[in-house]
Amino acid sequence: MKIAFLDRDGTLIWEPPETKQVDSLGKLRILPGVIEGLRTLLEDGFELVMVSNQDGIGSPTFSKEGFEIPQNEFLSQLEREGITFRSIFVCPHKEAEKCTCRKPKTGLVDVFLQEENIDLASSLMVGDRETDRMFAESIGVRFISMETNGRFPRFSAEKRQTKETDIEAFVNLDGSGKADVYTGIGFFDHMLELLTKHALIDLTLKANGDLNVDEHHTVEDTGLVLGSLFSKALGDKRGIERYGFWVPMDEALAYVVVDLSGRPYFVFEGEWKREYVGELPTELVSHFFESLAQTLKCNLHMKIERGENDHHKIEALFKGLGRALRQAFRQSPYECGIPSTKGSL
Repeated sequence: MKIAFLDRDGTLIWEPPETKQVDSLGKLRILPGVIEGLRTLLEDGFELVMVSNQDGIGSPTFSKEGFEIPQNEFLSQLEREGITFRSIFVCPHKEAEKCTCRKPKTGLVDVFLQEENIDLASSLMVGDRETDRMFAESIGVRFISMETNGRFPRFSAEKRQTKETDIEAFVNLDGSGKADVYTGIGFFDHMLELLTKHALIDLTLKANGDLNVDEHHTVEDTGLVLGSLFSKALGDKRGIERYGFWVPMDEALAYVVVDLSGRPYFVFEGEWKREYVGELPTELVSHFFESLAQTLKCNLHMKIERGENDHHKIEALFKGLGRALRQAFRQSPYECGIPSTKGSL
């Protein structure tokens, strides 16, 4: 069983900056992306567990009723969307009370962790505070950070194992450009790090492939996994920009245009002077992008307009794709629904 541990205030619902307490129905606001995000987690097989600090429930400044009325309404609204929590843990103490259950301490969930068969390596914690990060670290799960009262992050994980490759990956589309990548092909790793940085995503990817045969399966399957990850994290693509493009690299100029249309199509124009750059066969560069386009279900057009150095040309393509995806993945303040006249992508 894998668990998505979730902070409440500032992560799932709006946290009033002045009081930091949701103590009436008038203060209850579900944050953007929460319904879609929780639904995606459930579809991916996660059980939902809320873990929340609530300062001084039952005190003169925060009555028990003041907590329960908006909390019950929040849970009812989620339930109408088909979203329920396996467990809800609430610490009612103030920090000065030095209890054993207030995050980042783990007292709220210690018994739960002992009694349930939880796959900690596949579980995660979503929160907006340093205490949430410390809590996640203490119980041994991945931490996904978000801005207080911001949009719920879009993320996905995937494991793909065949006789040729074994790949495990995680992506957060609303990250900061952090990459932890290993494929066994050094130059390919570097290009994936560039893509991650320029797309402003967070990517963890470990690929073990049959490099004793050649590089083909590792590069191809990495593209398939990345495209699938992006597609799952995007969900129904509500509110995204959809289109993106870019980028020069010294003397090299590459055009990269993407449309997250739901229709896979790939076009590439370019020539190579070398058979390899580092340990990466140049013939596999376009094949990687084609594989990614297939599982992301996007239109992807790439053209090397000019360039002398194959390293620079490849780098321009990866940076260009990163910048194009950054733009296409971005949530638009002007796009309330799905950016298509068809109503779906």
